[in-house]
Amino acid sequence: MMRLVRLSPALALVAALSLAGTAVARDVVSGPARVIDGDTVEVQGQRVRLHGIDAPESAQACSDAAGRSYSCGQVATNALASMVGRLSVACRVRDIDRYGRLIAVCYRGDTNLNAWMVLAGHAMAYRRYSGDYAGHEDAARAGRVGIWQGRFVAPWDWRKGVR
Repeated sequence: MMRLVRLSPALALVAALSLAGTAVARDVVSGPARVIDGDTVEVQGQRVRLHGIDAPESAQACSDAAGRSYSCGQVATNALASMVGRLSVACRVRDIDRYGRLIAVCYRGDTNLNAWMVLAGHAMAYRRYSGDYAGHEDAARAGRVGIWQGRFVAPWDWRKGVR
């Protein structure tokens, strides 16, 4: 005989969230991507934030090796757009952020786009949330590529008003 177990509302909520998190972790969203900025794409109508990285904001400026200002946020956006092109991407969903965006590791074929953006110096490892791309950032900094060729404000500080 099957016995019904009554769960407290709090326990039921925890169980539901645990199951939802498990489902999200296995999801893959794929298809043509529209690049929003250097760390966000839209796939099948869903906003996808690239896990573990933070690219300069679209309006953000940096200085190059000669001290000249350039729009590093636009450069990051354009780099991701060039890499994605009109090809399909596959994004392995890891979480959902507070804005309802999917947090994912995205691939164009075998290329991990998150890692590529950091290694090319178009984004930083977002160590506050993950250490996955710290080694890629270290290599980009050592090679003085992208934003590492000159001076810039970390995107998270720029958003707080440090300009």
